Amino acid sequence: MKTLLTTVCTLIAGAMLRAQPGQSEFRPVTEIPASEQLPSQPLVLAAYAFVWFAFLAYAFVMWRKLGKVEQDLSALSAQVSKPRPDRATGANRP
Repeated sequence: MKTLLTTVCTLIAGAMLRAQPGQSEFRPVTEIPASEQLPSQPLVLAAYAFVWFAFLAYAFVMWRKLGKVEQDLSALSAQVSKPRPDRATGANRP
């Protein structure tokens, strides 16, 4: 166990000694190869288009479901408002 701890500490210390010092200020990258550059405009437009499409699809689905619920509710309301015959006398109740 002691040798494992010593090995781990040695590896961590070696990694810390080989680490590069951090930057103290922002340095923009000016020389990026053309193969590694990505234009942002098409990606942003695609993201906005996807979000709008998802929202419109969701709104359409909810609109259709709301229409079905309204139809079911009106059918239920019509069924409840029908007079039912009284079981004991066989006459219609108001």
